[in-house]
Amino acid sequence: MSTGGMASTVRIGVDIGGTFTDVVVVDQTTGEVRVAKVPTVPADPSEGFMDGLEQAFRNFGIDPGAVAFTVHGTTVATNTIIQGKGARAGLITSAGFSDVLEIAYQTRPTLYEINYEKPAPLIARNLSIGVKERIGPDGEVVVPLDEADVAAAALRLRAAGVEAIAIAFLHAYRDPTHERRAASIIREACPGLPVILSSDVCPEYREYPRTSTTVVNAVLVPRVGPYIARLEERLAAAGLRCGLHLMTSSGGITASNVAQQFPVHLVESGPAAGVIGAAFVAQMTSNPQDFGRVLSLDIGGTTAKAALVDGGKPALADEFEVGAAAVPTTTASRGQGYPVKTPVISLIEIGAGGGSIAQIDPGGALTVGPESAGADPGPACYGKGGDRPTVTDANLVLGRLNPDYFLGGALQVDRARAEAALMRDVGRPLGLDLLAAARAVIDIANAKMVAALQFISIQRGLDPREYTLVPSGGAGPMHAVAIAAALGVRSVLVPPTPGLNSALGLLATDVKHDFVRTQFTPTRKCTLERIEAVLGEMGATGRRLLEAERVDPARVEVIEEAELCYVGQSYPLRIRVPADRRDVFDRIEAEFHRLHRELYGFASPSEATMIVNLRVTAIGKVDRPRLRALVRGDGDPGQALKGRRRVDFGGVVDCPLYERARLDAGDRIAGPAIIEQMDTTIVLPPAAVAAVDVSGCLIITLAS
Repeated sequence: MSTGGMASTVRIGVDIGGTFTDVVVVDQTTGEVRVAKVPTVPADPSEGFMDGLEQAFRNFGIDPGAVAFTVHGTTVATNTIIQGKGARAGLITSAGFSDVLEIAYQTRPTLYEINYEKPAPLIARNLSIGVKERIGPDGEVVVPLDEADVAAAALRLRAAGVEAIAIAFLHAYRDPTHERRAASIIREACPGLPVILSSDVCPEYREYPRTSTTVVNAVLVPRVGPYIARLEERLAAAGLRCGLHLMTSSGGITASNVAQQFPVHLVESGPAAGVIGAAFVAQMTSNPQDFGRVLSLDIGGTTAKAALVDGGKPALADEFEVGAAAVPTTTASRGQGYPVKTPVISLIEIGAGGGSIAQIDPGGALTVGPESAGADPGPACYGKGGDRPTVTDANLVLGRLNPDYFLGGALQVDRARAEAALMRDVGRPLGLDLLAAARAVIDIANAKMVAALQFISIQRGLDPREYTLVPSGGAGPMHAVAIAAALGVRSVLVPPTPGLNSALGLLATDVKHDFVRTQFTPTRKCTLERIEAVLGEMGATGRRLLEAERVDPARVEVIEEAELCYVGQSYPLRIRVPADRRDVFDRIEAEFHRLHRELYGFASPSEATMIVNLRVTAIGKVDRPRLRALVRGDGDPGQALKGRRRVDFGGVVDCPLYERARLDAGDRIAGPAIIEQMDTTIVLPPAAVAAVDVSGCLIITLAS
């Protein structure tokens, strides 16, 4: 990359992780990609955001006025819930249903765990009030809304000091009239108090998930909304005139004003960006057809996130849970967090990352994570006050990390501190020498990540050996080959900037808005006029939002889907509704039977089906970054050799070190080897070979 200033228009992605804040700058004219990485500021993540931007502007000579687009991936919403720092909110619901949050699901994560306790509701029971009203399941008014009841409930909640009020009436997805009238009454009685309606946030059937989603949004609005507004003000003060977009849980991006109203859509913002980034780099290789099936593994400082990508598209789920540390976001075990019923990239998140702390549990076993040293004080080797051993400390002791080239030399790390912490907390208690203790920490961390990848593949009937592993995050490429070997995966694709791949993913996705309306109607009793009216209304709303975001109408795509199930089933499958409406019900039923057979091994074409929901996704297509092609070399990586170091691969070997920035397309490196770059280190064990693709990706092949 050249060192001259970027005078042309640029696009910027900023991803805030638990340990580092990553900035990716893409020149829209040349396709040049530049990166910056700074420590996250946990007390105020916007400080790390601005620090990263300022570093990028300074290092690359960028005029803030030349920035055409800024998009942000953030864990602020997730952390607000996990850390119990959400706003004090109240809930107004139908009379007789004010215990909905207390009752929650009656399932437990582990069937025979007799000491299990459900998470405490986000809204206390005394702040959950029922009012006289009732809408029936077909949208009929059973009990008229008692407006005096609503006003009294609002005044009672305001006196209790709530910062927001959620409204979730029974069957409001069928007819939101009562909710909307109640909101008007509350706004009159309590001016300035945010009011969140279930019919706006989650207009779907299933009372508890709909109420929970609305409540999560309510406790986030007074916290995340001001954060976004503050960030916009700071960007404007810095000279950026492009506004701010944010990554959503479903892998799309949305304007800041929408994100401030519906921060619940940001809960899985950061992890979603990593999956999008993995899918993007796989398609940017010289042979994208070889990488249509991807296992994305994003290992950051605090957590590891795993997801599947098929045909370039991440798998989606319609519901997940937030609120408990190391909870699978696909709700593999219900009851550990708070249900959020919004579209989300289907992934699993575990507490295992570079900063995960290794310790001996009360039973005398070695554990790694979910507790993390985070950015402050960080691993013991950072020398910032942390004295507990982490995965990063173990990698440093094994020689896999260069103490003089951490973050490209921007951060000096202390091997002696790492050794002392490992021996004190792991080695001596277990009777292990230093290297054995470090290997044990790495082995346990890897085992947790292997289990996560097995959960999203093998436990769903998919063979991971048919996929390519794409590691990202600062720690991903250090562990990737060992994890792939344990899964039987034969190839690993390392992105050009793995440690900043989530930030790159922010710039590799589209503006997207999702809409849903519950129908719950037998397919053969649904009329074409009805589905066209519902789909048309949602599509028009999506187009209006995209127009307000200045998306060119020629770049708008509207995807229409129906969710079908057999009568009596609980969970539906999504089926694309064809634009050509001829015989539409025959065609969507036939596609449902085909997909049901593919997923579950059987179908029953003679059984009646139901349309549960109608969905519309309005997409505004944006330009993708273009990875610059590398100069093709002669296959010999000698020009990138920078020295040698003793590295432990189960035994200590004298290992060549390569500088990735000096590698040419076509170069091949046989393990054992270490490949270093500013944002990560690639560990290439014996019997693995890395080839440099023209896209800048490293394609690592494992011996069988």
